[in-house]
This record gives sequence, structure tokens and C-alpha cells, in this order.
Amino acid sequence: MRVLSVNVGRPRPNPWKPGTGLTGIDKQPVEGPVAVTAPGPKGTGEVGLAGDRVYDVAHHGGTDQAVYAYAREDLDRWAAELDRTLDSGSFGENLTTVGVEVNRALIGDRWRVGSDLVLEVSCPRLPCGTFQGWLRESGWIKRFTLAAVPGAYLRVIEPGQVRAGDPIEVVRRPDHEVTIELAFRAMTLEPELLPRLLVADALPEVDRERIRRRVSG
Repeated sequence: MRVLSVNVGRPRPNPWKPGTGLTGIDKQPVEGPVAVTAPGPKGTGEVGLAGDRVYDVAHHGGTDQAVYAYAREDLDRWAAELDRTLDSGSFGENLTTVGVEVNRALIGDRWRVGSDLVLEVSCPRLPCGTFQGWLRESGWIKRFTLAAVPGAYLRVIEPGQVRAGDPIEVVRRPDHEVTIELAFRAMTLEPELLPRLLVADALPEVDRERIRRRVSG
């Protein structure tokens, strides 16, 4: 299990989401080590990787969405299905991984990346209009949702550096069975699964509170 590519966004106009002006979804592979730190609360546009940021600050960035990881294997499956090239970073991911079953990761899994960086799996990525517009695929949000291979957001537990080739080791697993895939399915097309998510203490508190309201209502 390793990091294949470290990808940092460059700002570009966002015609797909009025009011945001720019988007950082255009992630490009970078050479050398990149510092990764906890960005603090959502709302500032800050994310974990130095040199990167988000512009839809209401929905992206902050502690629980510091780093986004997507598996190269899943990108390859999408590339075959869509009959197009998908370079690492194409889905706006910061870390393109190899050998990691990202969507089967448990909420609360901790990954040691390289020698000193420790990340914690927090929640799935939910598709938005910017993602669909960026890929130029009609009906992409529905297609991505049905596939239930969303990739994982991670929070920074111990800051460090990351570079292509760094090994990834799972150093802690929580005592539950809530995977990224299960959380995504529950939050999108299968709300009957929502009660199962509440055992995942590492799920962002804003999501847990929303789930509690829906389950109790």
C-alpha cells in the first residue's frame, strides 16, 4: 500500500457553481515532499496540504476534509467505463493510492503515511455540480452515486510530509464495521442504513448530528 501521486490544486474559474468564483478541483501531481497539517475549522478554505485550498468554503475543507484520497484502481475502472484517460488527480484527490481499498476503509481507521504523517478516515466524498462540470460527463452525479466508490476524506492526527512512493500502513482500526462505502450509501440512496453509522465515533460531528435528527424524526 503506497501513495502513487501527491496532487495539489491550482485555482481556476468555476462556471458550474455560481457564487464561488474559483475552484481548486484541478489537482496536479507535484514533485518532492509536501507538508501536511491540520487546517482548522471549515469556513476558511484551508485544507491539509501546503499550497492547496478550496473555494466553496461552506461545503469543503477544514478539519474533517483535510485530505482526500482516491484509489488508482478505481480511477482505472472509471477510465475503462468512460473510455477516457483519467490522470492521477482527475477526481480532485490529494492522494492517489495504490493497493489501498479506500472505499472499504473503516471510519476511524488511522493510516501512517511515510515516516511521520498520521491520517484518520473521517467520511466519504459526496459529489457536487463542480465535480460533474469538471469531468464534463452528463449525469455524472447520479452515475457516481450509484457506483458507491466515493473515496475518503481524512483528518490530520499527526502532521508530517507526504511524497509519491510513501508507504501507507493501517495503524489503528476501530471496533465497528462502518466503511466509507456503507456511510456513502446511507447518506445518499439508502437512508435506511443511517442508524448503523452512529457507532462510528470518528464520523464528523455535523454528520452525526444530522443522522441523529433523521433517525429520531
